[in-house]
Amino acid sequence: MLEISELTVSYGPVAALSDVSFKAEEGSITAVLGANGAGKTTLLRALTGLVPVKKGSARWAGTELLGHRTEELVRLGVAHVPEGRGVVTELTVDENLRLGALWRKRAPDHGQLIEEVYGLFPALAERRRRPAATLSGGERQMLVIGRALVARPRLLLLDEPSLGLAPLVTLELMKTVRELTRRDGLTLLLVEQNAKSALSIADEAVVLNIGRVVLSGDPQTLAADDQLRHSYLGF
Repeated sequence: MLEISELTVSYGPVAALSDVSFKAEEGSITAVLGANGAGKTTLLRALTGLVPVKKGSARWAGTELLGHRTEELVRLGVAHVPEGRGVVTELTVDENLRLGALWRKRAPDHGQLIEEVYGLFPALAERRRRPAATLSGGERQMLVIGRALVARPRLLLLDEPSLGLAPLVTLELMKTVRELTRRDGLTLLLVEQNAKSALSIADEAVVLNIGRVVLSGDPQTLAADDQLRHSYLGF
């Protein structure tokens, strides 16, 4: 279980997160929703040490996440896929995936893990020898997610995976994400501005507004609340 308690982050005098608290059950998808500036990306960056935390805690499987270096978080089973499709364009698809296995270099199964990624994303398998620069936006998003999966995480922090993607590509990506949690017991914290897509696959939802949790609960219940959808979710 991921337990976030009173997490507070400030940029100078501006509070980006204020006493954010919620839980994400193991093997579940928790969608973190809200408008631009709500604090969604800051939340993920705080969990992985990319921004300093003023106060609060974040415990994963009983271990405090805050204060660890990135490589230590990876060894704890945490992977962060930030917004922006950060592939190494000069490398091939296969070489990009192998980057995800660097810390596992002594493990005998990284080749198998890469093949599993190709099974999840057949479009990548067809392009494994091509430079990442030749991929479409959707394929690049598959690649960065696949690279994170090669590290065999137990907790995946996924930031705006559908940003800029066509609706059909988004639908396929969300189906694959859902399959990962069902198949592998992966716990997923999904930050999304496309609230409708996120709610369609989530087990729980948390709505942020100006850095505070304003609502949380069952995704279907939140999606059915017209006032909530119009006020915070934009659909």
